[in-house]
Amino acid sequence: MAMTRPRVLITGASAGIGAEFARVFAANGYDLILVARREDRLNTLREELAATGADIIVITKDLSLKTAARALHQEVKKRGLHIDVLVNNAGIAYGGAFTAMDTDEVVRMVLVNAAALAMLTRLFVTDMVARRAGRILNVASLSAFQAVPSMSLYAATKAFVLSFSEGLAEELRGTGVTVTALCPGVTDTEMVNDIAPPGGAFPEVPAFLISDVNSVAKEGYDACVAGEVVRVPGIANQLSALWSQTQPRWFTRTLSGIFSRQFLRP
Repeated sequence: MAMTRPRVLITGASAGIGAEFARVFAANGYDLILVARREDRLNTLREELAATGADIIVITKDLSLKTAARALHQEVKKRGLHIDVLVNNAGIAYGGAFTAMDTDEVVRMVLVNAAALAMLTRLFVTDMVARRAGRILNVASLSAFQAVPSMSLYAATKAFVLSFSEGLAEELRGTGVTVTALCPGVTDTEMVNDIAPPGGAFPEVPAFLISDVNSVAKEGYDACVAGEVVRVPGIANQLSALWSQTQPRWFTRTLSGIFSRQFLRP
């Protein structure tokens, strides 16, 4: 009798860390549900991963729509599938003054980075708890550990993800379901390369502070499988997170403000 392969659902799977998660999970024997807005990219990724033997389902959803999370859950249930691992990776980043953000973009970022993540977790975790088995991997950020002027809203949404993940992990202790928050620093992805504000100067980041997307995805996978609550990839990022937690908040935000003013400099 053939063994049933575990299944992972990955949001924001069309590029960056999300696409790399798909590669890592497929290489480790998982079937995949890939979710993102860009269907063409999802189909290209499905073709790439076909040789792994994974059963790959592509679902196009815009998680900035308030109805998207529930519709996604209903579609999965309609197909008669259950999710062993939920990877909440979809996210939006914006670099620049908060006052320059379009108000629609403010709402969109909160919906994708925080609200959709919480709703998807709520919907799928219920099924996991009933089975007494499941894993949730939420992608936060190194910015979750402190305020980041010039990326104020983004950092705040990631602080939400980290706090939510830690609290829920404790709530679910003993249920067979684990929650992991992955907190990568600057990672070599399209999203990071696209966040410099128009007319702003994105400061040169030292190479040793830029993480490789494959290593970040592998660390996230390992942490998720091990049931770790928080994983910060990379020694430099771990030291940064530790340092920020040992300093007065006024000091870290003042220092961040100095750097952010350079970031916004025309």
